[in-house]
Amino acid sequence: MTVEWNDNQPIYRQLRDLVAQRIMDGSFPEGEAVPSVRQVAADYQINHLTVGKAYQELVDTGVLEKRRGLGMFVTAGACKALTSNEKEQFIDEEVPAFLERARVLGLDVDEVVKLLLETGGND
Repeated sequence: MTVEWNDNQPIYRQLRDLVAQRIMDGSFPEGEAVPSVRQVAADYQINHLTVGKAYQELVDTGVLEKRRGLGMFVTAGACKALTSNEKEQFIDEEVPAFLERARVLGLDVDEVVKLLLETGGND
């Protein structure tokens, strides 16, 4: 699998977000090992220190845990914690930006709600 890294943020943050996404979508189940630092570095052709930094941030937040001699594992409750954090970030950052963009375009909240419902936002 190839990943297109962007210049908007450091690669380790992008990798951290990718691992978090895979935990949330179930690709990396709780209690299971994530790919080794060396494997990820080889797969994505990035420095192993970059991978280590991304993993360390996830360890620091309690999403991954180091098991000596075994590698990194997804902690119990990681998916719920990540989802909760992502929801908070979405509500705090993305929704206000979306609403501001709609306001600049001359759309009121009722129009936005109607458009969301028409395009499948009511699932």
